[in-house]
Amino acid sequence: MYLKSIKKDMLKRVFLFMAVILTMAAAAQPSGQSQVVDKIVAVVGKNIILQSDVESQYQQYRMQDGVTGSASSVRCEILEDLLFQKLMLNQAEMDSLTVSDEEVDSELNRRITDLIGRFGSQEKLETVFNKTMTEIKDELRRMVRDRMLQDQVKADILKGVVVTPAEVKSFYNSIPQDSLPMIGTEYEIAQIVKRPPISIDEKLRVKDQLYQIRKRILEGESFSTMAILYSEDPASAKKGGELGFNGRGDLVPEFENVAFNLRDGEISEVVETQYGFHIIQLIEKRDNYVNCRHILMTAKVPVEALEEAQRELDSVATLIRNGDLSFEEACKKFSDDDSKTNGGYLSNAAYGGNRIGLQDLQELENYFPEYKNLAFVISKLDVDEVSDPVPMTTNDNKDAFRLVMVKKKVETHKANLKDDYWRFQSWALNEKNQAVIKQWINNKAKKAFIHVDEDFSDCGFQFEWHGKSM
Repeated sequence: MYLKSIKKDMLKRVFLFMAVILTMAAAAQPSGQSQVVDKIVAVVGKNIILQSDVESQYQQYRMQDGVTGSASSVRCEILEDLLFQKLMLNQAEMDSLTVSDEEVDSELNRRITDLIGRFGSQEKLETVFNKTMTEIKDELRRMVRDRMLQDQVKADILKGVVVTPAEVKSFYNSIPQDSLPMIGTEYEIAQIVKRPPISIDEKLRVKDQLYQIRKRILEGESFSTMAILYSEDPASAKKGGELGFNGRGDLVPEFENVAFNLRDGEISEVVETQYGFHIIQLIEKRDNYVNCRHILMTAKVPVEALEEAQRELDSVATLIRNGDLSFEEACKKFSDDDSKTNGGYLSNAAYGGNRIGLQDLQELENYFPEYKNLAFVISKLDVDEVSDPVPMTTNDNKDAFRLVMVKKKVETHKANLKDDYWRFQSWALNEKNQAVIKQWINNKAKKAFIHVDEDFSDCGFQFEWHGKSM
């Protein structure tokens, strides 16, 4: 039973945000297509739940692999989860909780970046939903704000909830042996990274090239044409460098500070950001939004510098193999990556910790360049074997080389307390959290005004969502 509950929780985390996207996609359909008549199916305080809210999540749920349950029971579970969300939002209003516009914009920007990664480009995202980026952000902003308020309430509910080692062991012992899951092969991986520096001469060369382009534009040539010809931002280059409307917090600070201070049609000096060097032209400003064109050019790591980094790491690998230096010592002495502070260990960006499965690596490389081809490299290594220098792309999209070592390999196995303590700790904490949340719902649902439409009167809810009368 506990495994089923955990799986459902994981699925919810996957599909809840995508359900929002399905709702937006439905709204973007041509008006000639048939539409389901919407209606209010539940009310919690001042907050409503629409039939479309339930249906959009149900459609996304059906797309998940391995899901079970009848259509009616799944819809009931979805509605109960939405009731909980609205109950938390109602509590946030009662407690006068707030989130700042800056916090909302920052979280919204993170989610938009994730969506662009899923769809491949901003242009494709806009095309799929037949909306501009500004319209997409406007629709998501309220939803993101609500979720952040709910997170504050949930954090307060669970404040101070911890599990002790004794509780973890008790939780493990309560699980029948034939119910323990199989865990796929996982690795603990460490790296030594050499990031060849970009020379001052190379940076000056790129800046001078951009200044020459800027001069041509000021003398009458088209900014859009120059962007198509020279910009190294492929998504915007084919649109003449145009980025569309972006609000404060949507752009990196160095770019934003310049863009918001330009006049219509004005062209900036050369601006350096983490992505490279830009010249920017303001197309239009609307309140706290700007629409700009830009031309991006990046300084390249010289081939000679990359070859030198490769040779240096080859020498370091020899020192490690001969026993003259441990991997940890070499990492501390030679690595240019922040991971050198913890022995070079790569963290699992998806789930935390140092343990990474092959499937994790394959998923992570879609979002983080530093994981690219790592699964192939480690599949060729034995434990404690150091690789030859292999090319990589850093998280800021710079060329580099690294050595990789598999520090530990845990073969496919049935989950056990020795190898998977952190899993059982997490599951035990989840069970304890659920008990605390259930107690909170039982208490708050009795005091809030709650109404559920009679269409859902046959639902076998876990809680009595009767609330109090008006």
